[in-house]
Amino acid sequence: MPIYEYNCEKCGKFEFLHAVGEGPLARCPKCGSPVRRLVPSRMGIAFHGSGFYATDHRSEEYKREARKDGEPGTSAS
Repeated sequence: MPIYEYNCEKCGKFEFLHAVGEGPLARCPKCGSPVRRLVPSRMGIAFHGSGFYATDHRSEEYKREARKDGEPGTSAS
């Protein structure tokens, strides 16, 4: 569920948690005045777990070849 920031003419800034598929607010839930949705100034993104890097989904064959290339005494050509 996304959280959006709004600005009310009377109440000031507030955040509102929207349900999936719910449209933006037109009126303030407290006073009923018109509101304007604000663009977030910064967003925090955190990558946790696997699946975010190209090397996470390498095939077993690729991994075997990479290990072979890294062994001492072998050449790449």
